[in-house]
Amino acid sequence: MTNIPPPAEELRVLDWELGRLEARRAQLLRRRAWLLDVLRAADPARPPTAPPPTPAGPPVPGGSGPSVQNVLLALGGVLLTIAAIAFTVVSWGHLGIGGRGAVLGAVTLAALCAPVALLRRSLRSTAEAVAGLGLALTVLDTYAVRHLALSAVDTLSYAAGASAVLATLWAVYGRLLGELRLPVPIAVVTAQLPLILWAGAAQAGEHTMTAALLVTAAFDAVLALTAAVTSVRVTAAVAGCALGLWGAASAGRLSVRVVDPTAAAQAGVLLLFAALIALVVAWRAKGAEISVGAAGAGGLLVVAASGGVLRTVLPAAWTVPAHLACGVALLAAVRAVPSAAVRRGLAGASAVVQGLAVLWALPVAAVALLAPLGRATRAWSATPADARDALLTPLPLPHAALAPLVLAAVAAALLTTAGLLVTPSAGPAATTPDGPVPPATGGPSTPSVGGDRPAAGARRAAWFGAGVLGWAAALALPAALRLPYAVGVSAHVLVVAVLLGVAVRAASRAVALTASILALATSLSVAFLALATEAATLAVLGVLTALFLAAAGREAVRGGAPVGAGAVAAARPGTATPPACAAVAYATAFVCAAGAALGLRVEHIGLAALTVPALAALTAARLGRHPLAAPVEIAAAASGAVAVALTSGHAPTLALALGLAGLIAAGTALRPDRRPVAYAAGALFVLASWVRLASWEVVTPEAYTLPVTVPALLLGLLHRRRVPDTSSWTAYGPGLATTLLPSLAAAWGDPYWQRPLLLGGAALALTLAGARHRLRAPLVLGGVVLALDALHELAPYIVQVAGALPRWLPPALAGLLLLAVGATYEQRLRDARRFRNALHRMN
Repeated sequence: MTNIPPPAEELRVLDWELGRLEARRAQLLRRRAWLLDVLRAADPARPPTAPPPTPAGPPVPGGSGPSVQNVLLALGGVLLTIAAIAFTVVSWGHLGIGGRGAVLGAVTLAALCAPVALLRRSLRSTAEAVAGLGLALTVLDTYAVRHLALSAVDTLSYAAGASAVLATLWAVYGRLLGELRLPVPIAVVTAQLPLILWAGAAQAGEHTMTAALLVTAAFDAVLALTAAVTSVRVTAAVAGCALGLWGAASAGRLSVRVVDPTAAAQAGVLLLFAALIALVVAWRAKGAEISVGAAGAGGLLVVAASGGVLRTVLPAAWTVPAHLACGVALLAAVRAVPSAAVRRGLAGASAVVQGLAVLWALPVAAVALLAPLGRATRAWSATPADARDALLTPLPLPHAALAPLVLAAVAAALLTTAGLLVTPSAGPAATTPDGPVPPATGGPSTPSVGGDRPAAGARRAAWFGAGVLGWAAALALPAALRLPYAVGVSAHVLVVAVLLGVAVRAASRAVALTASILALATSLSVAFLALATEAATLAVLGVLTALFLAAAGREAVRGGAPVGAGAVAAARPGTATPPACAAVAYATAFVCAAGAALGLRVEHIGLAALTVPALAALTAARLGRHPLAAPVEIAAAASGAVAVALTSGHAPTLALALGLAGLIAAGTALRPDRRPVAYAAGALFVLASWVRLASWEVVTPEAYTLPVTVPALLLGLLHRRRVPDTSSWTAYGPGLATTLLPSLAAAWGDPYWQRPLLLGGAALALTLAGARHRLRAPLVLGGVVLALDALHELAPYIVQVAGALPRWLPPALAGLLLLAVGATYEQRLRDARRFRNALHRMN
């Protein structure tokens, strides 16, 4: 017979057994650790044994052994260091010379020797803590020696010597005890001080102090490149970067402040020394990112050194061009560097220099492009003295003639770079802005960095950048050189022609669009620039119209596609849109300028300008389904809107202009794919009639609305005959509302009886017709208008009756009405539903 204990008793027994097993496991683990220490002491070359498995039971509360041990050791080392400092500073005077030396020497020697025994027992953390105490004691030893025997020595001189001795001793100590991680990095940090302190002690000048910084940085660079221990490499790298930046900044400050070539050369030597350090690091570093960054920094320092010397030799205005020349020369030297990462870094440094030079010169081009817009308020005022005077704004640089030179130089450098960025002869074909070209079959070439695809992308970027910078240089050149006004305007028009030629001939859509956009911006600037004189305005607008029209036509027939019904763009959809729209805009401006030159009134100029949208509409009809047709029509609509706006000051002329615009729209609507334009044509015709009636001082609204209602009703009737399912609201609603609603508003303010009577009769006829033919729109609109018209006619009498009745009667009648409605609510609800259903059954 088996006795089953109660659950509580069984749980107590299980907990006791588990505790006994855990205690036995802990005992076995301690025995295992002792055996491993014995075997490791007997055979140091024995490989470490894997750690024991993690216990499967619940975690033991508290922190892990090593972490607690490290915290305790660190706290102990700190407390011992504080005690040693207090002893040295406070209690030093209570001992004699022998006692002082004996105490400090013994304690220091013991602290430095103790880690040897501790490491033999694999107590590494304890050894690190004791070694840290020993290193701190060596500093106190130097302090004690300074106050004991060398008090006459200068403080900075002694600190320089002491730091050098300590750095050497700590480095040797760390190498002897290789398992310690602390002494050698601390020695590296301490080694940063001797040369700097020595220069301060010698009261050296800025050049010597900068040289000390750079020499120390060079030592750190060598250590970071050659050290085998990671902590030493990281410490040396951080220290070297800090001191190198400090030294380079100091040398750059010296180079900027001096004006004498000799002093500039001295500062340049320091900058070149810093550049040499950076380039050596770039050459020997293992990481590509480090090599690229160090090479870029070295390249910038080389440019700063050479440019600083040239700055003191050349006039002050040539400072930026001189640095740019150094940057371009650096780019030329890149080709001779075999390392790909160093090449990228040097090329990046040259790009930075060229970018800064471009930023210095671009404001001149920006003023040359945007300043002519101010001519809009001073049209045909007087002939400017030169191209700079025509801008009405001073250029932002005192020596503006150098800005186009800088922009052109950078553009040439980019073109050279694009030519050097060729792939190997066995690779794919290179790409230029005008399309692919065959790969080179001979001659030297620079291998692409990072593969053919990045090289192709960089090549395209160089082509685009060179083109944009060349455009900016050409734009700024006339004003910068103070060329005659006519020459400056002609030069800008020539730039537009060249850009349009590039857009037409380019095989790439991106290049074509870029060239077209630049041409548009330049044409807008030169169009405003030509507003100075009448002859220049007419000539420039005429030439711009012809140029953009020719470019649009060339794009329209590109690839041999015929222009006509059903034609489709062959190669690059969308590239002809900017020239076509610009041609329409400049044609409109030319007609307006010609009308103003002939002395025409503004409204007559608007009528003349309508010839442009008419011709554009004819051109769009000729294009057929060509993608260019829609942009041309949109531009024609905008041109027509401008022409109509010019006639708004004279009502009869405005009515004529609206009618002509409606005629153009109606002609466009004759095309099968442009039927919706008929609505716009109808709206224009209606507006034309309304403006004409307003000019005749007609105030009857029916004269304005009936010409719209009658055609609308006829169109609705024809549409319902073709599509019988069409709703009456769609067919007749807009036409009826166009007359009924304005007439109702006029009838409510009309003191006479004729208009309300006629409106009521027409509304009654519409209501009956809607009920007869089961049409919802005439029934609802006619009934509502009839009810409101009747209410308007009965309103005076209702007011009179309400005034004669007692004050209590209206509330009583309202209450009776509510009671009646409430009593017959169900019946009224059924009547409303039947009425709603009857309306829904109507068309």
